Amino acid sequence: MKSFNGAQQTLKEKVILVTLQQPSQKIWEIEDSIRELEQLSATARAKVVGKLIQQREKPHPKTYIGIGKAKEIANLSKKLGATSIIFNNNLTPSQQGNLEEIINLKIIDRTALILDIFARHAHSNEGKLQVELAQLNYRLPRLKGKGMELSRLGGGIGTRGPGETKLEVDRRKINQRIQHLKKELEELDKRRSLQRKQRKKNQIFLISIVGYTNAGKSTLLNVLTSADVLVKDRLFATLDSTSRKLILPSKQKVVISDTVGFISNLPNQLIASFKSTLDEIRETDLILHVINLSSPMMEEQIAAVENILSDIGATGKPQINVFNKIDAINERLLKRIKRKFPDALYISALKNLNIEILLKKIDEIITQNAVKITLKIPYNENKIFQKVYQLGRVISKKKFSDGNILVIEIPEIYLLGFKKFLRENKNIEQII
Repeated sequence: MKSFNGAQQTLKEKVILVTLQQPSQKIWEIEDSIRELEQLSATARAKVVGKLIQQREKPHPKTYIGIGKAKEIANLSKKLGATSIIFNNNLTPSQQGNLEEIINLKIIDRTALILDIFARHAHSNEGKLQVELAQLNYRLPRLKGKGMELSRLGGGIGTRGPGETKLEVDRRKINQRIQHLKKELEELDKRRSLQRKQRKKNQIFLISIVGYTNAGKSTLLNVLTSADVLVKDRLFATLDSTSRKLILPSKQKVVISDTVGFISNLPNQLIASFKSTLDEIRETDLILHVINLSSPMMEEQIAAVENILSDIGATGKPQINVFNKIDAINERLLKRIKRKFPDALYISALKNLNIEILLKKIDEIITQNAVKITLKIPYNENKIFQKVYQLGRVISKKKFSDGNILVIEIPEIYLLGFKKFLRENKNIEQII
């Protein structure tokens, strides 16, 4: 099966955005949600020509918004010259098919839109495999007969990623491809698992940066480690997990990783496909939750990230809430947010503000519950000195005729490994 990323698609699609408002939802929640859908549409290179909110007690089982409203959208799309309709909700395959029959245009739901954006931005081999698997799992139940009815698609949103323009393949071939992708990702997962085990064996502290998409995670990674990760002011600018070494003020060496951005109602297909990437978060030692202070949906975004962390089993980990972009809001609003979140840190990764405070906080967490150990080390044991300085913080050092006596602090997480290291090096004397 061939792949393409739609790079040749330069003309913007004209889209109408549709969302359903149920009685339990406030109008401002819907408006914020539509605003985010506009951002997603712009990221997918679509031009929004109309927006529509339909109020219903519950979704219509056949068309989600009701047959009358679907016909209204059909007429509106002709007036506005729309080429596609984007729903801010997830549609069942039958609802999507019924809407296409009535409106006679391509119907895209929230999941398909997000998958399309991921297909655009996946660059690594692993990222491409993960996105293709998610797209095929999404498309499989939407196959009709022996093939998939794509006569209304005509390229653009929803067709990027796996497959030819018509994608004239049957279920058997798609299932075979899905199984092949799963095997490839399982192999990559095994490699990641071995890398994690090696880090644990080498007593390396792992930090994961998480957050809502476009919160500034990649910018923070670049500032902390002088990395060169792509930074753009758009949703899902980077998908590929990036790990870098970070030296803290205490000279402690850690590994810090940026992860794929989260979003409300992250498609289940993506959570399943990005399993190995998300496993990194579950097995991390410290989570930095980066929050976009300038977003009008800040608190909803915080809740969305916390929900996903819960879904992947990453709750209960030590966590620092890092409110980013303090340079983008006024002092009055900042004070109000600080009163509500007094234990958080407030930075600007872009302006390099308060980064040293963040580094000190990380140091504090790593060294909390540290144990003091006094060691006598011969002068000629350079490798042992390196290991001691790598894992611990030297509090004092005294020279004697046959060696140095060091008083060091070892973080609790390194203690078992360090004691094993001492047992293996008989020429180190631990002084009690």
